[in-house]
Amino acid sequence: MDILDALISDMIYLFFPIAMYLVYVIGKKNISRKEHDVYLEIAMISSLYLILRRGVFLNNYMLLVLANVPLLLAYLKKSTSTAILMSLILICYLSTTLGYHLLLISFEYLLYFICYSYLLRKKPTPESILSVFILIKTFMLSLEAFLFINPNGAFIENMVTLIIYSFILYSSSYIVLCFLKKGEELVDLNSMIYQLEKEKNLRSSIFKVTHEIKNPIAVCKGYLDMMDFRNEEKVRKYVMIIKEEIARTLVLLDDFLSCNRTKIEKEEVDLYLLIEEVVDALNPLFKENQVTLRLSIPDDEFYLDIDYNRIKQVLINLLKNAMEAKTKAKMKIEIKTKVTNDTFEIEIKDDGEGMDKETIKKIGEMFYTTKEKGSGLGVTLSKEIMKLHGGKLYYKSELKKGTSAILVFPLALGNE
Repeated sequence: MDILDALISDMIYLFFPIAMYLVYVIGKKNISRKEHDVYLEIAMISSLYLILRRGVFLNNYMLLVLANVPLLLAYLKKSTSTAILMSLILICYLSTTLGYHLLLISFEYLLYFICYSYLLRKKPTPESILSVFILIKTFMLSLEAFLFINPNGAFIENMVTLIIYSFILYSSSYIVLCFLKKGEELVDLNSMIYQLEKEKNLRSSIFKVTHEIKNPIAVCKGYLDMMDFRNEEKVRKYVMIIKEEIARTLVLLDDFLSCNRTKIEKEEVDLYLLIEEVVDALNPLFKENQVTLRLSIPDDEFYLDIDYNRIKQVLINLLKNAMEAKTKAKMKIEIKTKVTNDTFEIEIKDDGEGMDKETIKKIGEMFYTTKEKGSGLGVTLSKEIMKLHGGKLYYKSELKKGTSAILVFPLALGNE
Protein backbone atom coordinates (compact mmCIF):
# COMPACT_ATOMS: atom_id res chain seq x y z
CA MET A 1 0.00 0.00 0.00
CA ASP A 2 2.93 2.35 0.69
CA ILE A 3 4.27 1.66 -2.82
CA LEU A 4 0.88 2.44 -4.38
CA ASP A 5 0.60 5.63 -2.34
CA ALA A 6 4.10 6.70 -3.43
CA LEU A 7 3.29 5.94 -7.07
CA ILE A 8 0.05 7.98 -7.00
CA SER A 9 1.84 10.90 -5.33
CA ASP A 10 4.62 10.82 -7.90
CA MET A 11 2.16 10.79 -10.80
CA ILE A 12 0.57 13.90 -9.30
CA TYR A 13 4.02 15.50 -9.17
CA LEU A 14 4.50 14.64 -12.85
CA PHE A 15 1.08 15.84 -14.00
CA PHE A 16 0.58 18.99 -11.92
CA PRO A 17 3.26 21.29 -13.46
CA ILE A 18 2.33 20.12 -16.98
CA ALA A 19 -1.38 20.74 -16.28
CA MET A 20 -0.57 24.25 -15.02
CA TYR A 21 1.45 24.89 -18.18
CA LEU A 22 -1.48 23.81 -20.39
CA VAL A 23 -3.98 25.92 -18.44
CA TYR A 24 -1.70 28.95 -18.80
CA VAL A 25 -1.12 28.68 -22.56
CA ILE A 26 -4.85 28.11 -23.17
CA GLY A 27 -5.73 31.16 -21.11
CA LYS A 28 -3.16 33.43 -22.73
CA LYS A 29 -4.29 33.95 -26.32
CA ASN A 30 -1.28 35.54 -28.02
CA ILE A 31 1.58 33.63 -26.42
CA SER A 32 4.77 33.63 -28.50
CA ARG A 33 6.52 30.40 -29.42
CA LYS A 34 9.57 31.31 -27.36
CA GLU A 35 7.43 32.00 -24.29
CA HIS A 36 5.49 28.79 -24.96
CA ASP A 37 8.71 26.74 -24.90
CA VAL A 38 10.04 28.48 -21.78
CA TYR A 39 6.92 27.62 -19.75
CA LEU A 40 7.00 24.01 -20.95
CA GLU A 41 10.65 23.75 -19.87
CA ILE A 42 9.77 25.22 -16.46
CA ALA A 43 6.97 22.63 -16.11
CA MET A 44 9.31 19.72 -16.95
CA ILE A 45 12.05 20.90 -14.58
CA SER A 46 9.44 21.47 -11.84
CA SER A 47 8.23 17.87 -12.22
CA LEU A 48 11.81 16.62 -11.93
CA TYR A 49 12.48 18.78 -8.88
CA LEU A 50 9.33 17.61 -7.05
CA ILE A 51 10.15 13.93 -7.59
CA LEU A 52 13.81 14.30 -6.57
CA ARG A 53 12.87 16.43 -3.55
CA ARG A 54 10.48 13.73 -2.36
CA GLY A 55 13.08 11.05 -3.05
CA VAL A 56 15.56 12.71 -0.69
CA PHE A 57 13.24 11.95 2.23
CA LEU A 58 11.75 8.59 1.18
CA ASN A 59 14.86 7.05 -0.43
CA ASN A 60 12.51 5.16 -2.75
CA TYR A 61 14.10 3.82 -5.94
CA MET A 62 10.76 3.92 -7.70
CA LEU A 63 10.96 7.70 -7.49
CA LEU A 64 14.29 7.62 -9.28
CA VAL A 65 12.76 5.67 -12.16
CA LEU A 66 9.95 8.23 -12.53
CA ALA A 67 12.49 11.06 -12.42
CA ASN A 68 13.45 10.01 -15.94
CA VAL A 69 9.98 10.83 -17.32
CA PRO A 70 10.54 14.64 -17.47
CA LEU A 71 13.88 13.94 -19.20
CA LEU A 72 12.10 11.83 -21.80
CA LEU A 73 9.55 14.61 -22.36
CA ALA A 74 12.36 17.11 -22.91
CA TYR A 75 13.82 14.91 -25.65
CA LEU A 76 10.39 14.34 -27.20
CA LYS A 77 9.77 18.11 -27.35
CA LYS A 78 13.24 18.63 -28.89
CA SER A 79 14.34 20.75 -25.91
CA THR A 80 17.92 19.53 -26.15
CA SER A 81 19.44 22.13 -23.82
CA THR A 82 16.81 21.36 -21.15
CA ALA A 83 17.42 17.63 -21.54
CA ILE A 84 21.17 18.13 -21.07
CA LEU A 85 20.52 20.23 -17.95
CA MET A 86 18.21 17.53 -16.53
CA SER A 87 20.79 14.85 -17.30
CA LEU A 88 23.46 16.76 -15.37
CA ILE A 89 21.07 17.23 -12.43
CA LEU A 90 20.27 13.51 -12.36
CA ILE A 91 23.95 12.51 -12.66
CA CYS A 92 24.90 14.77 -9.73
CA TYR A 93 21.93 13.63 -7.65
CA LEU A 94 22.45 9.90 -8.19
CA SER A 95 26.21 9.97 -7.72
CA THR A 96 26.46 12.34 -4.74
CA THR A 97 23.20 11.71 -2.84
CA LEU A 98 22.72 7.99 -3.46
CA GLY A 99 26.28 6.91 -4.18
CA TYR A 100 25.77 5.55 -7.72
CA HIS A 101 28.93 4.96 -9.76
CA LEU A 102 29.65 8.24 -11.54
CA LEU A 103 30.99 6.71 -14.77
CA LEU A 104 28.11 4.23 -15.06
CA ILE A 105 25.46 6.93 -14.55
CA SER A 106 27.24 9.32 -16.91
CA PHE A 107 27.36 6.58 -19.55
CA GLU A 108 23.60 6.03 -19.25
CA TYR A 109 22.65 9.68 -19.82
CA LEU A 110 25.27 10.08 -22.54
CA LEU A 111 23.69 7.06 -24.26
CA TYR A 112 20.28 8.76 -24.18
CA PHE A 113 21.74 11.84 -25.85
CA ILE A 114 23.61 9.88 -28.54
CA CYS A 115 20.57 7.78 -29.45
CA TYR A 116 18.33 10.85 -29.50
CA SER A 117 20.77 12.72 -31.79
CA TYR A 118 20.84 9.74 -34.16
CA LEU A 119 17.06 9.25 -34.17
CA LEU A 120 16.46 12.96 -34.76
CA ARG A 121 17.87 12.60 -38.28
CA LYS A 122 15.32 9.86 -39.04
CA LYS A 123 12.27 11.93 -38.00
CA PRO A 124 11.16 9.43 -35.36
CA THR A 125 7.68 9.16 -33.89
CA PRO A 126 7.27 9.86 -30.14
CA GLU A 127 6.51 6.15 -29.67
CA SER A 128 9.81 5.11 -31.26
CA ILE A 129 11.80 7.51 -29.04
CA LEU A 130 9.90 6.17 -26.03
CA SER A 131 10.72 2.56 -26.99
CA VAL A 132 14.44 3.26 -27.42
CA PHE A 133 14.49 5.20 -24.16
CA ILE A 134 12.83 2.28 -22.31
CA LEU A 135 15.24 -0.27 -23.82
CA ILE A 136 18.24 1.74 -22.64
CA LYS A 137 16.74 2.27 -19.19
CA THR A 138 15.83 -1.42 -18.88
CA PHE A 139 19.40 -2.41 -19.68
CA MET A 140 20.80 0.10 -17.18
CA LEU A 141 18.24 -0.95 -14.57
CA SER A 142 19.47 -4.54 -14.89
CA LEU A 143 22.95 -3.33 -13.91
CA GLU A 144 21.60 -1.07 -11.17
CA ALA A 145 19.42 -3.84 -9.72
CA PHE A 146 22.39 -6.15 -9.24
CA LEU A 147 24.97 -3.47 -8.32
CA PHE A 148 23.03 -0.88 -6.28
CA ILE A 149 19.38 -1.64 -5.58
CA ASN A 150 19.78 -5.15 -4.19
CA PRO A 151 23.37 -6.41 -4.74
CA ASN A 152 22.95 -9.31 -2.29
CA GLY A 153 19.51 -10.34 -3.47
CA ALA A 154 18.52 -13.45 -5.40
CA PHE A 155 18.53 -13.38 -9.20
CA ILE A 156 14.76 -13.94 -9.47
CA GLU A 157 14.06 -11.20 -6.93
CA ASN A 158 16.18 -8.72 -8.87
CA MET A 159 14.55 -9.71 -12.17
CA VAL A 160 11.08 -9.15 -10.68
CA THR A 161 12.23 -5.72 -9.45
CA LEU A 162 13.62 -4.96 -12.90
CA ILE A 163 10.35 -5.90 -14.64
CA ILE A 164 8.25 -3.89 -12.17
CA TYR A 165 10.40 -0.76 -12.50
CA SER A 166 10.53 -1.02 -16.31
CA PHE A 167 6.75 -1.39 -16.47
CA ILE A 168 6.26 1.59 -14.15
CA LEU A 169 8.58 3.73 -16.26
CA TYR A 170 6.95 2.73 -19.57
CA SER A 171 3.35 3.11 -18.41
CA SER A 172 4.03 6.40 -16.61
CA SER A 173 5.89 7.83 -19.60
CA TYR A 174 3.15 6.76 -21.99
CA ILE A 175 0.37 8.21 -19.83
CA VAL A 176 2.17 11.55 -19.36
CA LEU A 177 3.00 11.68 -23.08
CA CYS A 178 -0.65 11.07 -24.05
CA PHE A 179 -1.80 13.67 -21.52
CA LEU A 180 0.60 16.28 -22.92
CA LYS A 181 -0.30 15.42 -26.53
CA LYS A 182 -4.04 15.70 -25.92
CA GLY A 183 -3.49 18.89 -23.93
CA GLU A 184 -1.52 20.50 -26.76
CA GLU A 185 -4.18 19.44 -29.26
CA LEU A 186 -6.65 21.29 -27.04
CA VAL A 187 -4.31 24.31 -27.04
CA ASP A 188 -4.15 24.27 -30.86
CA LEU A 189 -7.92 23.89 -31.11
CA ASN A 190 -8.40 26.79 -28.70
CA SER A 191 -5.98 28.89 -30.77
CA MET A 192 -7.86 28.10 -33.99
CA ILE A 193 -11.21 28.93 -32.36
CA TYR A 194 -9.71 32.23 -31.17
CA GLN A 195 -8.53 33.05 -34.70
CA LEU A 196 -11.96 32.21 -36.12
CA GLU A 197 -13.56 34.42 -33.48
CA LYS A 198 -11.21 37.24 -34.48
CA GLU A 199 -12.18 36.76 -38.12
CA LYS A 200 -15.86 36.78 -37.14
CA ASN A 201 -15.36 40.01 -35.19
CA LEU A 202 -13.48 41.51 -38.13
CA ARG A 203 -16.34 40.70 -40.49
CA SER A 204 -18.78 42.19 -37.99
CA SER A 205 -16.63 45.34 -37.82
CA ILE A 206 -16.53 45.56 -41.61
CA PHE A 207 -20.32 45.26 -41.74
CA LYS A 208 -20.69 48.03 -39.16
CA VAL A 209 -18.25 50.32 -40.97
CA THR A 210 -19.97 49.63 -44.30
CA HIS A 211 -23.28 50.51 -42.71
CA GLU A 212 -21.86 53.68 -41.17
CA ILE A 213 -20.21 55.02 -44.33
CA LYS A 214 -23.27 54.17 -46.42
CA ASN A 215 -25.22 57.02 -44.78
CA PRO A 216 -22.81 59.92 -45.57
CA ILE A 217 -22.29 58.57 -49.10
CA ALA A 218 -26.07 58.47 -49.58
CA VAL A 219 -26.28 62.06 -48.33
CA CYS A 220 -23.56 63.14 -50.77
CA LYS A 221 -25.35 61.44 -53.67
CA GLY A 222 -28.65 63.07 -52.69
CA TYR A 223 -27.18 66.57 -52.67
CA LEU A 224 -25.34 65.96 -55.95
CA ASP A 225 -28.62 64.87 -57.54
CA MET A 226 -30.36 68.01 -56.26
CA MET A 227 -27.55 70.35 -57.17
CA ASP A 228 -28.49 73.07 -59.62
CA PHE A 229 -25.31 74.74 -60.86
CA ARG A 230 -27.33 77.78 -61.94
CA ASN A 231 -28.12 78.54 -58.29
CA GLU A 232 -24.74 79.59 -56.90
CA GLU A 233 -25.99 79.98 -53.31
CA LYS A 234 -27.34 76.42 -53.15
CA VAL A 235 -24.17 75.06 -54.80
CA ARG A 236 -21.98 76.62 -52.08
CA LYS A 237 -24.33 75.30 -49.39
CA TYR A 238 -24.47 71.78 -50.83
CA VAL A 239 -20.70 71.60 -51.43
CA MET A 240 -20.04 72.46 -47.77
CA ILE A 241 -22.43 69.71 -46.64
CA ILE A 242 -20.82 67.20 -49.03
CA LYS A 243 -17.34 68.10 -47.72
CA GLU A 244 -18.49 67.57 -44.12
CA GLU A 245 -19.99 64.16 -44.99
CA ILE A 246 -16.80 63.09 -46.83
CA ALA A 247 -14.68 64.21 -43.86
CA ARG A 248 -16.92 62.17 -41.53
CA THR A 249 -16.49 59.13 -43.78
CA LEU A 250 -12.69 59.49 -43.73
CA VAL A 251 -12.70 59.69 -39.93
CA LEU A 252 -14.73 56.46 -39.74
CA LEU A 253 -12.30 54.69 -42.09
CA ASP A 254 -9.25 55.93 -40.17
CA ASP A 255 -10.75 54.68 -36.90
CA PHE A 256 -11.42 51.27 -38.47
CA LEU A 257 -7.89 50.99 -39.87
CA SER A 258 -6.27 52.00 -36.58
CA CYS A 259 -8.23 49.26 -34.77
CA ASN A 260 -7.22 46.56 -37.26
CA ARG A 261 -3.64 47.53 -38.09
CA THR A 262 -1.40 44.48 -38.24
CA LYS A 263 1.57 44.39 -35.85
CA ILE A 264 4.36 41.83 -35.64
CA GLU A 265 6.65 40.74 -32.81
CA LYS A 266 9.72 38.92 -34.09
CA GLU A 267 11.56 36.08 -32.39
CA GLU A 268 13.94 33.34 -33.51
CA VAL A 269 11.86 30.47 -34.94
CA ASP A 270 12.76 27.14 -36.55
CA LEU A 271 10.71 27.31 -39.76
CA TYR A 272 10.85 23.56 -40.42
CA LEU A 273 9.49 22.87 -36.94
CA LEU A 274 6.78 25.53 -37.42
CA ILE A 275 5.63 23.85 -40.65
CA GLU A 276 5.43 20.47 -38.88
CA GLU A 277 3.39 21.99 -36.04
CA VAL A 278 0.90 23.57 -38.45
CA VAL A 279 0.53 20.27 -40.32
CA ASP A 280 -0.07 18.41 -37.03
CA ALA A 281 -2.73 20.96 -36.03
CA LEU A 282 -4.60 20.60 -39.35
CA ASN A 283 -4.27 16.82 -39.71
CA PRO A 284 -7.87 16.18 -38.48
CA LEU A 285 -9.19 18.51 -41.24
CA PHE A 286 -7.05 16.78 -43.88
CA LYS A 287 -8.38 13.36 -42.88
CA GLU A 288 -11.97 14.58 -42.73
CA ASN A 289 -11.73 16.07 -46.23
CA GLN A 290 -9.75 13.13 -47.71
CA VAL A 291 -6.70 15.26 -48.38
CA THR A 292 -3.31 13.55 -48.68
CA LEU A 293 -0.49 15.79 -47.51
CA ARG A 294 3.11 15.29 -48.59
CA LEU A 295 5.70 17.10 -46.49
CA SER A 296 8.93 17.51 -48.50
CA ILE A 297 11.20 19.37 -46.08
CA PRO A 298 14.75 18.57 -44.92
CA ASP A 299 15.41 16.81 -41.64
CA ASP A 300 17.22 19.86 -40.34
CA GLU A 301 16.78 23.17 -38.56
CA PHE A 302 16.50 26.63 -40.12
CA TYR A 303 16.04 29.70 -37.94
CA LEU A 304 14.71 33.11 -38.94
CA ASP A 305 13.58 36.12 -36.91
CA ILE A 306 9.83 36.15 -37.59
CA ASP A 307 6.52 36.56 -35.77
CA TYR A 308 5.67 32.95 -34.88
CA ASN A 309 1.92 33.46 -34.47
CA ARG A 310 1.53 35.61 -37.60
CA ILE A 311 3.43 33.23 -39.91
CA LYS A 312 1.54 30.29 -38.40
CA GLN A 313 -1.66 32.19 -39.23
CA VAL A 314 -0.46 32.63 -42.83
CA LEU A 315 0.39 28.94 -43.24
CA ILE A 316 -2.96 27.81 -41.79
CA ASN A 317 -4.81 30.22 -44.09
CA LEU A 318 -2.96 29.02 -47.20
CA LEU A 319 -3.45 25.34 -46.36
CA LYS A 320 -7.18 25.87 -45.73
CA ASN A 321 -7.47 27.76 -49.03
CA ALA A 322 -5.71 24.90 -50.82
CA MET A 323 -8.04 22.37 -49.21
CA GLU A 324 -11.11 24.42 -50.17
CA ALA A 325 -10.01 24.33 -53.83
CA LYS A 326 -10.80 20.60 -53.93
CA THR A 327 -12.93 19.59 -56.92
CA LYS A 328 -12.74 15.79 -56.61
CA ALA A 329 -13.22 13.15 -53.93
CA LYS A 330 -9.56 13.05 -52.97
CA MET A 331 -6.92 15.74 -53.09
CA LYS A 332 -3.14 16.02 -52.79
CA ILE A 333 -1.26 18.90 -51.18
CA GLU A 334 2.51 19.15 -51.05
CA ILE A 335 4.61 21.44 -48.87
CA LYS A 336 8.21 21.91 -49.89
CA THR A 337 10.96 24.41 -49.10
CA LYS A 338 13.93 25.87 -50.94
CA VAL A 339 16.93 27.85 -49.68
CA THR A 340 18.80 30.15 -52.07
CA ASN A 341 21.63 32.58 -51.42
CA ASP A 342 19.16 35.34 -50.57
CA THR A 343 15.84 33.72 -49.67
CA PHE A 344 14.01 30.96 -47.86
CA GLU A 345 10.90 29.78 -49.74
CA ILE A 346 7.89 27.71 -48.69
CA GLU A 347 5.66 26.36 -51.46
CA ILE A 348 2.18 24.96 -50.82
CA LYS A 349 1.02 23.14 -53.95
CA ASP A 350 -2.41 21.56 -54.54
CA ASP A 351 -4.02 19.68 -57.42
CA GLY A 352 -7.33 21.52 -57.11
CA GLU A 353 -9.38 23.73 -59.42
CA GLY A 354 -6.61 26.20 -60.25
CA MET A 355 -7.00 29.82 -61.37
CA ASP A 356 -6.82 31.72 -64.64
CA LYS A 357 -4.50 34.69 -65.20
CA GLU A 358 -7.17 37.28 -64.44
CA THR A 359 -7.97 35.66 -61.08
CA ILE A 360 -4.27 35.50 -60.14
CA LYS A 361 -3.96 39.22 -60.86
CA LYS A 362 -6.89 40.06 -58.59
CA ILE A 363 -6.20 37.62 -55.74
CA GLY A 364 -5.11 39.48 -52.66
CA GLU A 365 -7.29 42.50 -53.37
CA MET A 366 -9.51 43.49 -50.45
CA PHE A 367 -12.88 41.68 -50.61
CA TYR A 368 -12.04 39.85 -53.84
CA THR A 369 -12.73 36.12 -53.52
CA THR A 370 -13.63 33.12 -55.67
CA LYS A 371 -15.30 31.33 -52.74
CA GLU A 372 -19.04 31.54 -52.20
CA LYS A 373 -18.75 32.50 -48.52
CA GLY A 374 -15.28 34.03 -48.58
CA SER A 375 -14.32 37.61 -47.81
CA GLY A 376 -10.96 37.85 -49.59
CA LEU A 377 -9.40 39.20 -46.41
CA GLY A 378 -7.36 36.06 -45.64
CA VAL A 379 -5.00 36.44 -48.61
CA THR A 380 -4.89 40.22 -48.16
CA LEU A 381 -3.84 39.85 -44.53
CA SER A 382 -1.33 37.12 -45.42
CA LYS A 383 0.30 39.38 -48.02
CA GLU A 384 0.43 42.23 -45.52
CA ILE A 385 2.09 39.98 -42.90
CA MET A 386 4.70 38.82 -45.43
CA LYS A 387 5.33 42.43 -46.46
CA LEU A 388 5.94 43.40 -42.82
CA HIS A 389 8.57 40.61 -42.71
CA GLY A 390 10.27 42.04 -45.81
CA GLY A 391 9.05 39.06 -47.84
CA LYS A 392 6.21 38.34 -50.24
CA LEU A 393 3.43 35.92 -51.12
CA TYR A 394 2.70 35.12 -54.74
CA TYR A 395 0.80 32.46 -56.71
CA LYS A 396 1.39 30.17 -59.68
CA SER A 397 -1.66 28.45 -61.12
CA GLU A 398 -3.34 26.89 -64.14
CA LEU A 399 -7.00 26.03 -64.53
CA LYS A 400 -7.75 22.37 -63.75
CA LYS A 401 -4.06 21.80 -62.86
CA GLY A 402 -3.82 23.20 -59.37
CA THR A 403 -2.22 26.14 -57.57
CA SER A 404 1.06 26.91 -55.82
CA ALA A 405 1.19 29.53 -53.06
CA ILE A 406 4.79 30.59 -52.45
CA LEU A 407 6.09 32.41 -49.38
CA VAL A 408 9.46 34.14 -49.80
CA PHE A 409 11.49 35.24 -46.75
CA PRO A 410 14.66 37.31 -47.21
CA LEU A 411 17.66 35.78 -45.43
CA ALA A 412 18.59 39.26 -44.25
CA LEU A 413 16.13 38.48 -41.41
CA GLY A 414 18.90 36.37 -39.88
CA ASN A 415 19.44 32.65 -39.80
CA GLU A 416 21.72 30.04 -38.39
